[in-house]
Amino acid sequence: MSNDVIVLGAGMVGVSTALHLQERGRSVALVDRRGVAEETSYGNAGIIQREGIVPYLFPREWATILRHARNQSTEAAFQWSSLPSIAPWMFRYWRWSTDEGMHATARAMAPIVTRCVDEHEHLMNEAGVIGMLRRTGYLRLYRTEEGLEKAIREDSQVKAKYGVVAKAVGRSELAELEPHLKSVYVGGVMLPDPCSVADPSALGKAYGDLFVRRGGALVEGEARSLTRDGAGWKVATRDGWISAPDVVVALGPWSDMVTKAQGIKLPFGVKRGYHMHYRPEGNATLNRPVIDTTVGYAMAPMSKGIRITTGAEFATRDAPPNPVQLERVEPLARAAFPLAERVEAEPWLGRRPCLPDMLPIIGQAVGKKGLWMNFGHHHLGFTLGPVTGRLLAEMMTGEKPFTDPHPYRAERF
Repeated sequence: MSNDVIVLGAGMVGVSTALHLQERGRSVALVDRRGVAEETSYGNAGIIQREGIVPYLFPREWATILRHARNQSTEAAFQWSSLPSIAPWMFRYWRWSTDEGMHATARAMAPIVTRCVDEHEHLMNEAGVIGMLRRTGYLRLYRTEEGLEKAIREDSQVKAKYGVVAKAVGRSELAELEPHLKSVYVGGVMLPDPCSVADPSALGKAYGDLFVRRGGALVEGEARSLTRDGAGWKVATRDGWISAPDVVVALGPWSDMVTKAQGIKLPFGVKRGYHMHYRPEGNATLNRPVIDTTVGYAMAPMSKGIRITTGAEFATRDAPPNPVQLERVEPLARAAFPLAERVEAEPWLGRRPCLPDMLPIIGQAVGKKGLWMNFGHHHLGFTLGPVTGRLLAEMMTGEKPFTDPHPYRAERF
């Protein structure tokens, strides 16, 4: 099978890239070992984070770092057995997490994050699933006045500079917005611009169906088999080798397995996280996703129930599961919202691909003609898949990019 482009990885980033290449007249084979939106794109909170311009920083207060290292916190966890492998990346992440680093990343993120909802709407309309989009925003919740006041200051002094709209809400307004939340919160911050969906995997699969309807080839294959094929590239699939002049690595947390094999060295890391669905008690409902910022978890109304997603776990990608964060936040979540029994037998484990500066890599590999990259979206892969897919497709087809791609180049490292 011969195509114009092979896209490796059928998560939100990969399938969106494939669709944008199709729109520009390219024949595309989308290769994945499992299927569309079955890995990282399956297990997020379902939020299209239009406000997510200012990045997550590694803590710099030694008391916080020590608490995380001792696994005494709920918002982060750490596997000591992974330290030899992840320490170099963590150090670079810590070193970047300054005010200067934060603002540099925020300036680079702004052009792509501000378009994220528009680009999802475009693909949703094309796929016929615009009805999945919930325009309810989301809430950050606080259990202490000190935490709420600090958040309001940060919103006004930092995030507002980048156009992030945030509105403080007190107890009474919070009760109107989410009447089934219990009175453990002193207030919250409403973020009206983000949107959400009740099943992020279903949205990814709808994009995959659109790709196939347009004539794209969805193929089961092994990305690690990528090798040169004359002036182009080839990959082994269940039905034999496929080839193309161009290939896109969009494998999320597995992207470095391919780039390393091609001699490309990057400071690549992962943050892991867990989720579990719960049946709500009685007629209890959530109207939008909420983030318990004090504790460090999210609750979101999903098609399978109320989904709790945990904060970050620092470990190697393939370390054994250790859902200690979920065990710790579950009783706190039950004290905040009427949750009944768990829906699944075991927690789901996902991985977020991260570079130290919390920016994705979008562009062609230096010295590797035809090898393109679109990965490293950290917490925002579901959010940014369509917009970074568009940007890369414009670069690959010679179209004028809608924004300068220079900040996302791989050679910044």
